[in-house]
Amino acid sequence: MNYYLSSVNLGMDTFAGPIIPSVELVNGLKIPILGLGTSHHGGYSHSSVVYALKECGIRHIDTAKRYGCESHLKKAIEESRINREDLWLTTKLWPGDYGCETSKAACLESCKRLGVDYVDLYLMHWPDGNALGKTNRELRAETWQVLEELYDEGICRSIGVSNFLISHLEQLKEDCDIIPHVNQAEYHPFQRPQELVDYCRSHGIVFEGYCPLAKGQALSHPDIIKMSEKYNCSPSQICIRWSIQNGVVTIPKSTKKERIWENCQVFDFSLSKEDLIFMNSLKNTKKLITLNYPLWKEQKPQSEATIAKKDLSQ
Repeated sequence: MNYYLSSVNLGMDTFAGPIIPSVELVNGLKIPILGLGTSHHGGYSHSSVVYALKECGIRHIDTAKRYGCESHLKKAIEESRINREDLWLTTKLWPGDYGCETSKAACLESCKRLGVDYVDLYLMHWPDGNALGKTNRELRAETWQVLEELYDEGICRSIGVSNFLISHLEQLKEDCDIIPHVNQAEYHPFQRPQELVDYCRSHGIVFEGYCPLAKGQALSHPDIIKMSEKYNCSPSQICIRWSIQNGVVTIPKSTKKERIWENCQVFDFSLSKEDLIFMNSLKNTKKLITLNYPLWKEQKPQSEATIAKKDLSQ
């Protein structure tokens, strides 16, 4: 079956794209529920970003210092001629920049590379870092206090975290003044951390999911393929629609124009209650991005002093 829309014009003069709904943060800002993700492993294409902005209705771009494409995004945004106030730009603070002496400078450098005076959302990329003489909890708290200052100064319109577990969020709540506006974590049919999602929602934290297609692995799952045939759409559209119907801000990643267009065509159908429940019941143990704590379901934590240094290559 050919899942692509045969009418898609991959030029820049035909489609304006769908109107994408938003989710309101606790501070009143509204983040588009669908965005375009980028990454450092071949996850950036200038022409595709321009296409997403001009032709697909995308107004939410997710990036990070680690991905190395902030300066490229500046050029794409300029070429798209989309007004800054109509865009939602998220970027992330890399753990190597954690701490009171380096976090603010790293944020300002990201803004400069992006060509903006402010970012809409600034995230701590991982819960753990490495600082001599400090526990991870102390480093998180110290770094988060800098993000609070950036928020108060208007350099970051909202602040949040990425890959944080309930224990990390609980500690931040005890150590700092502002609860994260967003927690971004892996979310797809094979990894649905519902306890974490429920915790976030009960504390006014918007849950945002990356890797919605399970790095492509969901696209060949027989049950997802069968459901896509039922709804006359693609497996990727089933996964993205499922995530959005679960109320998760979703940021699929692609460098192919036809895939970006396809991923945006998810607002003209809904999964039935039965199909949503079925999707929620798929095997929920396949985590693709590894943390110190490999399972989202909380385990008895090790002491901060004995936690092994994790691979920060993601």
